[in-house]
Amino acid sequence: MAGPVPLPPAPPVAIADARPSSSLESRLGAQVFNRIGIVAVLFGAALFLKLAIDNHWIGPVGRILIGLAAGAGLVLWSERFRRKGFPAFSYSLKAIGTGVLYLSLWAAFQLYHLLPAEAALGGMILVTAWNAYMAWVQDAELLAAYALVGGLATPLLLSTGGNHEIFLFTYLLAIDVATVVLVRMKPWQRLLLGAFPITVGYFIGWYSKFYEEPAFAVTTIFVGLFFVVFASVPLGLATKKGEAAAARMRSFGHVLTEILLPLGSAAFVSLALYSVMQDSGRHWFLPWLMLILAAVYLLIMRMPQGPVSAAMHLSLAVVFLTIAIPLKASGHWITVAWLVEGVSLLWVAVRVARSHADGAAGSSSANPSRVLRWLSAGSFVLGLGGVIAMPIWFGAGVVDSIFNHSVATALIGAAAFGASVWLALRTRRVDRASWPAWSQFAFIAMIAANVVAMLLSLREILTSRYGIQPHAAFVSADFGMALIGIALLAGVAYASLRIALGDETTLLWAQLSGGTLIAINVVALLTGVREIEALWPVTSSNPDAQLQQALAVSAFLMVYGAILLAVGFWKRTAFIRWQALILLVFTIGKTFVYDMRNLSQGYRVVSFLGLGALLMAVSFAYQKDWLALREPRSVQDAKPLHEAGPDR
Repeated sequence: MAGPVPLPPAPPVAIADARPSSSLESRLGAQVFNRIGIVAVLFGAALFLKLAIDNHWIGPVGRILIGLAAGAGLVLWSERFRRKGFPAFSYSLKAIGTGVLYLSLWAAFQLYHLLPAEAALGGMILVTAWNAYMAWVQDAELLAAYALVGGLATPLLLSTGGNHEIFLFTYLLAIDVATVVLVRMKPWQRLLLGAFPITVGYFIGWYSKFYEEPAFAVTTIFVGLFFVVFASVPLGLATKKGEAAAARMRSFGHVLTEILLPLGSAAFVSLALYSVMQDSGRHWFLPWLMLILAAVYLLIMRMPQGPVSAAMHLSLAVVFLTIAIPLKASGHWITVAWLVEGVSLLWVAVRVARSHADGAAGSSSANPSRVLRWLSAGSFVLGLGGVIAMPIWFGAGVVDSIFNHSVATALIGAAAFGASVWLALRTRRVDRASWPAWSQFAFIAMIAANVVAMLLSLREILTSRYGIQPHAAFVSADFGMALIGIALLAGVAYASLRIALGDETTLLWAQLSGGTLIAINVVALLTGVREIEALWPVTSSNPDAQLQQALAVSAFLMVYGAILLAVGFWKRTAFIRWQALILLVFTIGKTFVYDMRNLSQGYRVVSFLGLGALLMAVSFAYQKDWLALREPRSVQDAKPLHEAGPDR
């Protein structure tokens, strides 16, 4: 007979943490009042020393010895409370004792001149080192913060108002190195909030008071060393997969070490070296300095680190490269460099996105591809701004040749935006997690290409509105630029239509194609009108020039409208046919209002006969329904949307 079946072991029961969460009252009494108490005791000790000095109760040597003994006694006494389970109170006593020791050493040096600077410095270094050792042994970040504050306050306490650059910066460099080493071994990133800003503050204070050109080499070396120390913090902190890594990336320490500190160190090294170069008469080296910094950040990006810091370092390299462009280049080359930089950054973003095609990195806000995409957009904005700012588009001066720097720059811009559209649309098929972002990038880039095309046509449009510039009809540079602009608009319309046919998720591409078609017709009409008017310039020898211009323009509008209508019938698209009909309505109004009043009898006959014949032909085409536009309603309703849409 089989024995009893053993029961499976019971699942482990999660034991809730019995420690009560600290309330606001508890935090107020244990932490806030504690810190206020430390400050109050230090002030009290300082006031007592002042009172003793004023009343000559104690001699200088006695005052210093009492202060040193009291400070050391408080530090040693604090250990008793730590062993009994009161670490917070123990740290408070250590802070008070350390403060008394610093004040005593400062008074021995500054007030009574009992100690030389070297001895006072040595004593303060010993106090700082002791605090750092205790922080390490007791794993106490608060003690490390006390040690850091004391160490960084030492140069200020021992300052005599003289210029001691090498001593000051060597001491600060040692403190910073020790802090960075401690941060890499302990999760105490908040110590950097003290080390970095105070170091920068010391440098600014010294520089504003003491810097002169002979110190160029020494100052440059120290700036570089400070930069190396702080730039090394995020290196080697490679992000591991899992929930712990995700939590770390959301922590303040992650933001500080991988985002804020790289930004701060980059700003410090660039502005410090920029000031040194400017004040030393070496302005010519500034573009090369920015290029060197860009190369340095590219090198740092190649080192082992997390994806966020890698993206930040790459971003900073791009920023310094962008700054170097206007410092070194000039004129149109600045715009070309920004456009090429935009395409290059987008290409790198595409490569990064494809390497993270599994979607895990694509959905993260820390994805380097996203950062690169934004940097690329920034470069494109600068490039487009440079193209728009060229004075040729808005100037009324005569342009001798269509082959000029502005046109070449605009064509490079159109090519750059076209390449970005192609890259973004190809990448969205792979990086499905970021499909909307890539689609938006492509759409905005296509609009930018439209803007460039319109700029090329702007001179022709403006001169047709604000007056006729004497020129040979159909052979001027303005006419050639307008033709190039129309060709670019046609390319944008065709590409947008192709994209719209393959993308059923949005109507934006179809709307962009339609809007571009309207722009093509407007530019073509204004260009044709201006060039036709140039055939009959108004001069004293030709009093009938205005009548000839009016008749020729009416004929041109009729022919253009007829061609547009024919294309609409051919392509079976109501969108184009409606544009043709609107143009014909405008031509009718011009004929009956302007031509009837201003043209002579013979010109009126020709104008009205031509318009009448055209309208009769159009009417006959619609009445005969040669293209079967009037289908039975049942058939029309049964047609799929993609077949019946254009003529609805």
